[in-house]
Order: sequence, then C-alpha cells, then structure tokens
Amino acid sequence: MIVYITGGVRSGKSRFAQEKALELSANPVYVATAKIWDDDFSRRVERHKQERGAQWTSFESEMNIHLLPIGGKVVVIDCVTLWLTNIFMQFENIEDCLAVFRKEIDGLASLDGTFIIVSNEIGMGLHGETDLGRKFTDLQGWANQYVASVASEAILMVSGIPLTLK
Repeated sequence: MIVYITGGVRSGKSRFAQEKALELSANPVYVATAKIWDDDFSRRVERHKQERGAQWTSFESEMNIHLLPIGGKVVVIDCVTLWLTNIFMQFENIEDCLAVFRKEIDGLASLDGTFIIVSNEIGMGLHGETDLGRKFTDLQGWANQYVASVASEAILMVSGIPLTLK
C-alpha cells in the first residue's frame, strides 16, 4: 500500500508521516533520499536520526529505493523532491527521469508493506526563473501526480493539518 503525503515547506509532512508510521508499526523504517553535500547537512541528518529514536531502522539511498530490503515493512520515504533531484542530476531529460521514477514507484507498489511517500508541492508558488528550474518543477508535478494516482491514500498537509484527498 502506498500512502502519499504532500504539502509545502514546513507544512508538517514529515512529522505526520512519522506519526502515521509509528501508529502502524513499533519498528518502522525511514528511507532518506538526500545526498549529503557537506558537513552541515551531515550533522542535520544525524540530528534527525537521533530525534527519530532507536525504534527506527534507517536507510540512506539516492536511487533504487525499491531494491532496499523494505518489503513487508512500514516505511517512510522522505522525500520525492530530493529523490527526483538525484535522478535529474543523472539523466536531465524529463522523460527519462520520469520513466526511472515511475519504475521505482511501480517497484514499491509491487512489494508487500506500507510505503508512506513524502513529497513537496513546489508548483504552487513562484514560477521558476530558469529553464532548469521550470523543467524540475514540471518533473516534480508529474511525479507527484503519478504517486498520487497509484496511492491508496493521498493527504495534503496545510499548516500542520492533514487534508485527505483520497
């Protein structure tokens, strides 16, 4: 089962996803999709791990998330935006990126387990200033639509309040 949670920056997406996972499992899994760019970000990642606590199993994976040993588990995947960035940096062609991403989502959907996928709604704000920024915003929008289409549940977070979309 896929649960899709989206919203703006600091809307409460990750907190809500983690709370939902803990309601479903005493030992959930957290998959971080971020590439660690510098020491400051590395410290931030470590702080987040400590905040989650020992009951969480954590994986850090920039791509191929569907290949991790997460079948049969309750898993928070945080987040689509960073995951797509990793794919985008490798392929740059929007169609190729979307194909890779869909393959990963389809791979997750074929596994037993509950996969709580967190994403950002970046297309509701300012228009990208650069061609690259506009391409990424389009990619994010199409990726979000795909996850939402295969999800059993879709939730939009607004100011810390979950709004059920489906």
